[in-house]
Amino acid sequence: MYFEQLKNLRTDFDKTQQEIADLLNCQREVYRRYEKGQREIPVWALIKLAQYYDVSLDYLLGLTNKKGKFPVK
Repeated sequence: MYFEQLKNLRTDFDKTQQEIADLLNCQREVYRRYEKGQREIPVWALIKLAQYYDVSLDYLLGLTNKKGKFPVK
């Protein structure tokens, strides 16, 4: 599930839930629910996280195991 990718990436980058919540301008509890799969994450937040972690949306959503790069425009 994609929410597992959220936690894995966050821990790989040594970030706290609060730091990522701040990035998304939301409360830590809201972000915690994203990671637990208890709340749907908005598309704009997925895009922001893909850019932040420099991975493709496909990787973030768990559709591929290849991290890839977020396309730069």
